[in-house]
Amino acid sequence: MNILVVGNVLKDVYLNLDSRTEEFETDKNGVKWLDFGFNASEHHFFSREPSLGGAAVSLEVLSKMGLTTSVTGSKLKLEDGGLVADDTADTYRYIMVTDGRPSYLVPIEYKTTHFATPGDYYDYVFIDRSAKLEPETIKQIESYLDLSHNTKLVVYLRTLLDVTLNQLVSRADLLFVENNRGDSEEPQALQLNELDENKLVYISEEQLSYRDINEKVTVGRIDVLTHLSAYSIAAATILGGFILGKSVENSLRMARVNMENSKLNSVLSLEELEDIAKNMDPEEDLELLAASLVYKPKGILAADESGGSIKKKFGQLNIEDTAEKRRDYRNIFLSTSDLGKYVNGVILFDETARQQADNGQNFVDYLISRRIVPGIKVDQGLEKIENSVETYTKGLDGLALRLREYYRMGLRFAKWRAAFEIHINEAGKIITPSEMAIEKNCRILAEYAKECQSAGLVPIVEPEVVYDGYYDIDKSAEVTARILDKLFATMADFGVNLKACILKCNMVLAGKQFGESTPDEVGEATAKVLKEHVPSELAGVVFLSGGQTVEQATNNLAAVIKNGPFEFPVTFSFARALQDPALFTWKGNNANIEAAKEAFKERLIANTDVLR
Repeated sequence: MNILVVGNVLKDVYLNLDSRTEEFETDKNGVKWLDFGFNASEHHFFSREPSLGGAAVSLEVLSKMGLTTSVTGSKLKLEDGGLVADDTADTYRYIMVTDGRPSYLVPIEYKTTHFATPGDYYDYVFIDRSAKLEPETIKQIESYLDLSHNTKLVVYLRTLLDVTLNQLVSRADLLFVENNRGDSEEPQALQLNELDENKLVYISEEQLSYRDINEKVTVGRIDVLTHLSAYSIAAATILGGFILGKSVENSLRMARVNMENSKLNSVLSLEELEDIAKNMDPEEDLELLAASLVYKPKGILAADESGGSIKKKFGQLNIEDTAEKRRDYRNIFLSTSDLGKYVNGVILFDETARQQADNGQNFVDYLISRRIVPGIKVDQGLEKIENSVETYTKGLDGLALRLREYYRMGLRFAKWRAAFEIHINEAGKIITPSEMAIEKNCRILAEYAKECQSAGLVPIVEPEVVYDGYYDIDKSAEVTARILDKLFATMADFGVNLKACILKCNMVLAGKQFGESTPDEVGEATAKVLKEHVPSELAGVVFLSGGQTVEQATNNLAAVIKNGPFEFPVTFSFARALQDPALFTWKGNNANIEAAKEAFKERLIANTDVLR
């Protein structure tokens, strides 16, 4: 990847002064300021270290992450781990430190940033924190982007009051927002609430934030690193992580590591960043990841149909069941524009995780590059319990090895389904599911969940009461409650961290043969079961559509939400209720792909709208 950094190379001069007080004045905040009338021959400093700052910091970070980077208007480059420059810094800044606290001497006006239209192609243009852009320069950048259609634009906003950047902000693929001031209250400020939240990363001295993922930061304001450099280090590291296909959590964690461990002219290499990051609290990472997967008003797309299921789907429309056709089908959903506006994650089937998107990336990396979390179905289908008509879900054998492989591939969550059918005898008594079947399946789900968390994946546990048979909504509620009670008790016995675990379950509704329940009935009954039988510490609940019609699933989801609030996030993880309109539009003919994508997007919009 080729990155062009647009900004100023700054010369930072650090003076680490001794602490004699007669040459300093202390302001109301306790900060000491230098009296420039001091006698330099009598005042001592421990060190005087020059350092390149501004755009030089971004270049160093990105280069040390293995990315080809240059700064516009500068011959600055990284050689043998250090910066080599043509010694033409745009601006000098002095940072005077006494007793470990800095004071800054900076020019009122930075030199205007030079931009010459590049003759070469760049994958990314990064408007650095140090840039000072005139309107004419902004037009030049826009002209280059018009000519270079595939170049992505990344912008660092030091302040929301700089409305001259409006034109670039509206075109940006990613925005870093310095979040230390309340200047968004000003009437002329850029209004971030009008922008796509998937493009916004907030940076402050206390934390780094993307959507609801927050990484706490501790930066010592000392002579080896000040917040001036720390902001630039954070933005460049996150950008590098995104470009390299790292997860959001991993990218923010690496930025924190770089901010907390870098010194003058010495940011960390990619290998150092990853080594330190992986030794930090993995459980906390899983909790953050689980929270990001149930972030409303988005859901999770289930695109994990097994070979038998997809063959049945294709057979209904006389579509040839080949690997190529299955790839084309899944690609409709995964390549739909703005998918990240509607889903936090996608559950893949093993075959899909190993196939390629149209741009040549495998689907796992493709989703990560769109900041969508890729997950994987890991169960291996239903098996009859010995001497019983009931089933259990197989797949525990070799699971740990499979999970480690999936983690290395970049997948970060998994799903396991157990199925329960309700049968009622003539006296109205529930025959199945039996306690034996409930206990066996819940033990398997708990064991799977624990294995996932040990491997660094968030588990989705799916105990599905199958929407079929002849039973009323009260029986559905009774069985669902029994299963959930046993499931959470068993997961507690196995030591599963519920804050890093998601429940995927059925809505409570009468069996399909009994008659359709109204949305009001479904909303009330489902909400009651959730409130009474799901622990509050659970990361979240996502609903399966489970054979409901497209409209029925959306209307029932809206009714459940209406009966909230809940102590945990509640959203959707639909398959057929999102995919069927696209499937029946596509019909195996790739000439219908764009129309199929539109049909799919209509269902995404309908379901996310009810969560707002």
